[in-house]
Amino acid sequence: MNGSPIWHPFTQHGLREPIPQVANASGAVLHLEDGREIIDAISSWWVTTHGHAHPAIAGAIAEQAARLDQVIFAGWTHQPAEDLAAGLRAIMPDSLTRVFFSDSGSTSVEVALKMALGYWRNRRENRTRIVVMDNGYHGDTIGTMSVGARGAFNRAYEPLLFDVISVPFPEEGAEQETLDALEAACRDGAAAFIAEPLVLGAGGMLMYSAATLAEMRRICAEHGTLFIADEVMTGWGRTGTLLACEQAGVEPDILCLSKGLTGGAMPLAVTMASEPVFEAHYSTDRGEMFFHSSSYTANPVACAAANANLAIWRTEPVMQRIVDLSARQQAWLADTAQHEMVRNARQLGTITAFDVGAAEGYLSDLAPRMLKMFRERGVLLRPLGNTVYTMPPYCIDDEQLSRVYGVIGEVLDEVSN
Repeated sequence: MNGSPIWHPFTQHGLREPIPQVANASGAVLHLEDGREIIDAISSWWVTTHGHAHPAIAGAIAEQAARLDQVIFAGWTHQPAEDLAAGLRAIMPDSLTRVFFSDSGSTSVEVALKMALGYWRNRRENRTRIVVMDNGYHGDTIGTMSVGARGAFNRAYEPLLFDVISVPFPEEGAEQETLDALEAACRDGAAAFIAEPLVLGAGGMLMYSAATLAEMRRICAEHGTLFIADEVMTGWGRTGTLLACEQAGVEPDILCLSKGLTGGAMPLAVTMASEPVFEAHYSTDRGEMFFHSSSYTANPVACAAANANLAIWRTEPVMQRIVDLSARQQAWLADTAQHEMVRNARQLGTITAFDVGAAEGYLSDLAPRMLKMFRERGVLLRPLGNTVYTMPPYCIDDEQLSRVYGVIGEVLDEVSN
């Protein structure tokens, strides 16, 4: 065996691509062991909101670790979890009255799916089908792969995946096709519809309108189909509002949050549910309880990090930073869209995306080429196939952002030759 024994995610080790070692990080910059600095233009895969090693979050983690590091959460509780649940209730939609803790975006979605199915089972109604959107991505566990797009991500695991009802992605000008398909599925008694609001992340940063999201929610409500909003990526300001659902005036029946929940510093997730979903599991019959947990549910240290994140939202001008970053992203993208290699330039809030050349899919040979060019020029960008996107932490400064934009321009020029 050569080199490190680590098996990295989404990495084909047979290609022997270099794996840089990060020594430390601060703000929007990663510092490598060899002394190089890398500007983190994708928030270390969409998690870091306020910047790396934010003093308030780091301090809260250290303080909590010295007081209470871990305790069973089945039938026990602790103050950091109580504070976090109350803090979330204060800023999330009023109808989401219950907070269930887990440890990642994937598990928050697994929890949501199980809640939805348990809701119908405990109501003695035979509704078991889940409706999904083409090109969606909700995680890499069996349930989340089942409700995500079928393809390179999960081809090897097809025998394990359950059947779903799929509706088309609402392309601009063809939204009615999506709405009609959703209407038909809900009319037939679908248990739940799960969607990434406004932006489909791993599916290629595909964007659709708030009006379409609102209409999808209306259709689900009309037929009693539970609406699950997967805001694991889109939450915490990425789209320009705290939740993407806000832009459509939508309150889901079940909401999934993770990534920015702790400012990106610790793994933690929550699934928030409406009172009817909770009430369906509330009984004197132990067989109707909600059967889900993990050893680290509501880990106190992670909850302390999340509470520090909420405090930053309360006391610092986070939304103004988001507005300013969104404006800079929009101005840059308008200029970059003129490049001969750029197709379908799009932006929502702090997220920009565009396709380079002709569409080639997730396994495009262009992706590793561009990844290498970005890395060698000191920028962390990880294209989704031939889709280049930026999603920086809100603390990124003008000089750093200009450097990111300059590197993207250089790479576009190089791949066009």
